[in-house]
Amino acid sequence: MNWNWYVDILKNRYAQFDGRAHREEFWMFVLVNFLVSLGIAVVAIITHLWILRAIYALAVLIPGLAVGARRLHDTNKSGWLQLLLLIPLIGLIIMIVFWVQDGDKGQNQYGPDPRGSVPPPAPPAAAA
Repeated sequence: MNWNWYVDILKNRYAQFDGRAHREEFWMFVLVNFLVSLGIAVVAIITHLWILRAIYALAVLIPGLAVGARRLHDTNKSGWLQLLLLIPLIGLIIMIVFWVQDGDKGQNQYGPDPRGSVPPPAPPAAAA
């Protein structure tokens, strides 16, 4: 699992809604975010500090929306389509279909193809 996408999004692309994000970047963020949320939920249950879940959810709301918008841009769709998530169940199904689609090859109206231009972020150097 490549945690570097998650860290890169939080550190360098926190509120970057422009540009494109390929599938690996988006789905790695979703997966790591789910695992971190699960860990925080366990800690919240043990310590009875339910506010931890809310704080984390608020902290990742903007980067989650941003990477979702960039993923839609990769398929040449507007990031505003994420508003479909407000429709219970049907909206989520529609968004998953959009998110799993292959991105446009080459440049589209939202920028260059991210597959060839953006390598995965390098892991942090180990301290000696």
